[in-house]
Amino acid sequence: MTDYGFLSLIPPILAIFLAIRTKQVIFSLLLGITIGWIIISEGNLFLGLIATVEAIIDVFRSLGNTRTVVFTLLIGALIQLIKFSGGVDGFIGLIQKKLVQTKNPKRNIQLAAGLTGFLIFIESNISILAVGTAFKPLFDKYNMAKEKLAYLADSSSAPACILFPLNAWGAYIMGLLMAYEHLDPFKMLVYSIPFNFYPILTLFFLFYLAYTGKSYGPMRSFESHIKEDITEEKAVIPSGNPHLMIWPLAAMVLSMPFFLVYTGWKDPFTGDLSAAIWNSIGNGSGSSAVTYAIVFALFIAALMMGMQKKITLASFFNESIKGMNDMLVMAILMVLAFALGALCKELGTGIYVAQVTSNWLSPGMAPFVLFITSCFVAFSTGTSWGTFAIMISIVVPLIETMGLHPYLSLAAVLGGGVFGDHCSPISDTTLIASVATKSNHIDHIKTQLPYALFTGSLAGFLYLVAGFVFT
Repeated sequence: MTDYGFLSLIPPILAIFLAIRTKQVIFSLLLGITIGWIIISEGNLFLGLIATVEAIIDVFRSLGNTRTVVFTLLIGALIQLIKFSGGVDGFIGLIQKKLVQTKNPKRNIQLAAGLTGFLIFIESNISILAVGTAFKPLFDKYNMAKEKLAYLADSSSAPACILFPLNAWGAYIMGLLMAYEHLDPFKMLVYSIPFNFYPILTLFFLFYLAYTGKSYGPMRSFESHIKEDITEEKAVIPSGNPHLMIWPLAAMVLSMPFFLVYTGWKDPFTGDLSAAIWNSIGNGSGSSAVTYAIVFALFIAALMMGMQKKITLASFFNESIKGMNDMLVMAILMVLAFALGALCKELGTGIYVAQVTSNWLSPGMAPFVLFITSCFVAFSTGTSWGTFAIMISIVVPLIETMGLHPYLSLAAVLGGGVFGDHCSPISDTTLIASVATKSNHIDHIKTQLPYALFTGSLAGFLYLVAGFVFT
């Protein structure tokens, strides 16, 4: 691989700068990718443009990328079908009956939104979309800032996913660790959970903000512009069947572990069943599992809606296509985000950053530096999973050569990846949170950033202390 050095930082930094400056994320990503391939083409504009087109097409060479894009479109179809059938109205009505008749409905709605995102820990995008779909009408009704909902959806999803290994995140991380035969991937991941300070602190802070109703920084400004009056018209509880939303989403969430086991199962079966299941989860395909899960959810939705005569065959396909169309922009953004991630890998962006910082590592400082490095890589590339792939390949050799605490060091990498992903305007999860809550994407970044920086700073301090305590 050619060593591009500092030049490898230009595309992600340019994309981030332009996204913040112009608020045109698609343009910013596309220009960043183009500049990167011009760099690789040694300044040849024509070859760089051709390489850019090929790079975007090459995204679909990866079955995982293709499944993720298809999943995004299908989740749009499911959301639209649930809305069309009255499932969303029914769920909102159910939530309102349970929450809004209390003394503090705003607080209870925020707590419920955060709890919903936390409990759907099977997949981060599913979690964000479920929270956005279910609680956006309630936030509108009670004049609460949609930026607050975007924060609750975004900051409850990935932290919950990274703290529970029985999901696509766990399968992916264990898959990366399986490259090292002397390690027990599941043990490494589970034992790192208590040291994963950033997601733990983020969840505590999120529920504190939801319970107290307090806001800080730009979020306070957005909330101050929301009118406080609630009219009688707004207080009308919508009607519908909540089961038409609950059961399709439940089918999607609950079938996810089964499909993880299915995609990773190896025949013939010999030995202990529980060990075989955990090995299957570690070997399973996260992208395949979520795709199968959403298809299963669509089947359940179609079956229930058909039995209750809420939909016809023609309207099923019409509404599905309408829902897919609503997610088209998100699908384009995902393709460009994948292309930028592949470009950064080609340029060696993450490896360059890691090499620069590793030159002055000491055992006591290592967890803190690994956390900060992972933060920057994830922020620059917009992907926590890409950061895990880069940094795990670095942290495992460091654990062996420097005698670092294995679980603390792994947790620093994982927590840093989630933190950088939360702060990055080119992250797919932040993009989905913006779309799911109908928030301006840059406004979501600006309002979430101070909260992420606060808990991220606390996590960094804890890694600094823990590095010397456990070394």
